[in-house]
Amino acid sequence: MNIDKTTGSSFIQSYQKQMQAAPAAKGKPVQKEDQLEISSQAKEMYGKNTKADAARQEKINLLKAQIESGEYVNNAEKVADKVFQFWFGK
Repeated sequence: MNIDKTTGSSFIQSYQKQMQAAPAAKGKPVQKEDQLEISSQAKEMYGKNTKADAARQEKINLLKAQIESGEYVNNAEKVADKVFQFWFGK
């Protein structure tokens, strides 16, 4: 049985050469700025959503006025039916 005793000096020397070359190559890192681009489809969707929000806000204001004046009538059966449909999909 022959065992070869190799010294680790060759490995250490190659590592030291890499470490010496690395700082010189780094220099000053180049930093890129973040960019945000919004597609035309997203802009179109946002425009449609704004129109829907205005209609929804009008409905909310009407409901608030009815609640404050006491004219709003809550139908418990209708609410229960909607909750059931939401959770059970029937």
